[in-house]
Amino acid sequence: MKLADRPPAAAAVFRTLLAHGPLSRAEIGRRTGLSAGAVTKVTAPLLSDGWITEQGRPAGERTNGRPATLIAVRPERACFVGVKVTADEAIAVLTDLTARPLTTARAELGSRDVGSVVLAIARLVEQVRAQACATDPQEGAEGGARPVEVHGIGVTISGDVDTRTGIVQYSPFLNWRRVPLAELVESATGAPTVIDNDVRALAVAEQWFGAGAGLSSFVLVTVGAGIGCGISIDGRVVSGAHGVSGELGHLPVTGTDRVCTCGNTGCVEAVASTHAITEQARSATGDPALTMDEAIRLAHAGNPAVRAVFADAGHAIGLAIASVANLLGPGRIIISGEGVATYDLFEEQIRSTFAAHAFGAAGDCDLVVRPLPFEAWARGGAALAAQLLLSPAR
Repeated sequence: MKLADRPPAAAAVFRTLLAHGPLSRAEIGRRTGLSAGAVTKVTAPLLSDGWITEQGRPAGERTNGRPATLIAVRPERACFVGVKVTADEAIAVLTDLTARPLTTARAELGSRDVGSVVLAIARLVEQVRAQACATDPQEGAEGGARPVEVHGIGVTISGDVDTRTGIVQYSPFLNWRRVPLAELVESATGAPTVIDNDVRALAVAEQWFGAGAGLSSFVLVTVGAGIGCGISIDGRVVSGAHGVSGELGHLPVTGTDRVCTCGNTGCVEAVASTHAITEQARSATGDPALTMDEAIRLAHAGNPAVRAVFADAGHAIGLAIASVANLLGPGRIIISGEGVATYDLFEEQIRSTFAAHAFGAAGDCDLVVRPLPFEAWARGGAALAAQLLLSPAR
C-alpha cells in the first residue's frame, strides 16, 4: 500500500518521524495525540513495508520496566530530487528519505524560456541520478548498476507560487506568469512533482535539519535579489490560503518613492534588495556603472554615501523583522540568503532598528545569521517532495 493511501494516523506518525525522529512510541503518541494502541497499530504495516525501522533504546535511558525502542524512518527506502531555480541557473540535489544529500549538480540557464528551464531541470534530475548510480552502484537483475529510482521532485522558485495547483502565478526574476510548472516537470521527468516558493522550501529545510529544528515557531528571512520570509508555526510552514505568505519584501515600511518590482513604493525590497542597493549606490556616487561588489568595497573602505545606502537597507529590514516579531512572537528569526555575505554592513542598523521597534518581550527574539548555499535551498525542495509521499493522489 502506498503511503498516501494509508489512514491519516499513519501519515501523522510518518510525518512526525520524518521531522523529529528517531522517537519512542510513547513520544510519537505525545506528539501526535494518538493512544499507545493506535501508534502500535499504524506503525506495524509501516515496519513490514520497510518505511520505518526499530532501533535501540535512547542513549542513557534508565528504566525498571521494558526498555523503550526508538523508531526511525529508513533513509534508503526512497530518493528525491530538489531543484532550486534562480534567474541564471538551476541547482539540483538528490537526497534520501531524510533529505540527506547524496549527489548535487548545477547548470547555467541559457534562456529563461519556460521550455528551456523545464528541459534543464529534467537533465539535472538525470544527472544526479546517474552520479548516484556511479558512486554507489547496486546490483541489478543482470549484474549491472541499477539506476536510482526518484520517488518525487520538488522545484523551488522565487515569486508567487501556488503549491496546491502547481502553478507559478508570477515570478519576477524569470518574468513568468501562470506557468503550470509542476505539470510540465512531471511530464518531462515522469516523477511526481511539487513546486513551492523557494523561501518557504528553505524554511522546510531549516525546520527539518537546520536552525529551526525542534522549535515550535521560527521565521526565516532571506536577503538578496529579493527579500523573502518563511514562517513556521506549531511545526508547520505556513503556505497561505491562496499560496501567498511571508512576502516580507513587499511590506510597506519605508517612505521611499522608489518603485518596487511589484509596482508599489515603500516596499522593503525597493531599498534592501541587491538590485536596489546597487542602484542607490550608483546614485550616491554618481557612477552609473558601479557594481554591487564595488559598492561593497567602497562601504568597507568607509565611503559615507555608500555606507548610508547599506544603513538604509538595514533600517528597512529591521523594521520588517520587528513587525514579524510583534505579529507572530517567534522563538527565533533566522537571517539568510546570498545577501548575508555583506551582513556586517547591515548588522548594526538591523539590530538597533529591531530593538527600537520590537514590542516588549518580542525584542527577546533570537536573531541568528546563517549563510546557506543554494544546495540547502534545493534540499528544501527534496523535503517537500518527501512530504508529497503523504499526499493523496491527484
